[in-house]
Formats: sequence, structure tokens, C-alpha cells
Amino acid sequence: MSNPLFEKFLAALLDTLAMVGVSGMVAVALGLPLALLLVMTAPGGLLHAPRFHRVASVMVDGMRATPFIIMMVLMIPVTRWLVGSAVGVAAAIVPLTISITPYFARIAEVSLREVDKGLIEAAQAMGCERRHIVLHVLLAEALPGIAAAVTITLVALFNLSAMAGVLGAGGLGDLAIRYGFDRYEPLIMAAVVLLLFVLVTGTQLAGDRLVSRLRRYR
Repeated sequence: MSNPLFEKFLAALLDTLAMVGVSGMVAVALGLPLALLLVMTAPGGLLHAPRFHRVASVMVDGMRATPFIIMMVLMIPVTRWLVGSAVGVAAAIVPLTISITPYFARIAEVSLREVDKGLIEAAQAMGCERRHIVLHVLLAEALPGIAAAVTITLVALFNLSAMAGVLGAGGLGDLAIRYGFDRYEPLIMAAVVLLLFVLVTGTQLAGDRLVSRLRRYR
């Protein structure tokens, strides 16, 4: 591999890591409160607001049902307003975050729902405030599941970031399209696929190990 090509691979890798890292952090920061809200407003939840819950659920599912490519196109005006451009790494982070946040929220919601209701009722019987129940019961008990949700989300983001390369987002997907597909260089395409495989596998293994430790010390 020539030195200029190696530099292109390195730059594409860094772009992909930036897209996945920033989008993942923002998705967790927004998606976890959303998951808590969905759980707490459900019938029988701590807030018990079934109408709000139904509306929020429909909105979340609607966003999840929108294909990522369509989401990227729909978000072009918003992306331009936020970052000043519709192409590049910074521009890709906006639709990536919007697409993956409801995805993460739903997975985290499942983990939060699996918390033993007896623990919540016991905390309520002891007079614990709602915020203490959320922090020390819901989140504490669901932490391994939330860590697994973060892992699944990051793996999904690697796939989405590669797809974003079709619309000029940069990263490994863009490298595969411009140099592997357009110029018909299968070795470059294979190298991109192999690198994405290593990234996804490494992320999954690290996430599985973290989940195992959290379950051990819970």
C-alpha cells in the first residue's frame, strides 16, 4: 500500500471514529433520559402518564422506522443550519445522532423495564424520593443492560457511518465508494470491509467484557 493511500486510510479511519464517537456520546446523553421517560410515563410507572407515553412512543417508533439514507436527505436543511454544510464528518454527525438516539432509547428501555418491580415498590415503601429511585434502583439495576445497549448502538453506528459515505460524509464508507467502487479496486474495498470488521468485533468484545464485569459486581 503506497504512502498516500495509507494516509487516506488513516484519515478515513479517524473520520469514522469521530463520527461514531461523537454520535454515540450524544445518543446516549439524549437516549437514556428518553428511555427513562418512556418507562416512567408508562401505565403503572412512577409518573403514570399514558397519553404522553403513547405520543412519545409513536414519535420514537416513527424516527426508528425512517431509513437512514432518507433521514440524511431530510436533515440537510437542519444540518446546514447547525454546521454550515451538508457534507463532511461534522454534517454526518447530525443525522447519525438523530437516527441512532431512538434506537438506543428503545434498547435501554427494555433493560429498564426488566428491573424487578418489587425493588421499586420497596424503595417507595421506605419513602425514597423519585430521583433516588431512578438513580439507585432503576439505573443501578439496569446498568449492565444499558452497557449492552451502548455496545449494540456503537456497532450499529459503524454500519451507518459507512452508509453515510454514499452521500459524501467521509470516513471508511466514502473511501470504499470513491476508491474501491468507482475506480474498481477490489483490494481497497476488501481492506475497508476488513477494517470495519475489526472495529465492530473489537467494540463488541470490549462491550461484552464490560457487561460481564458490571453483572459480577452489581
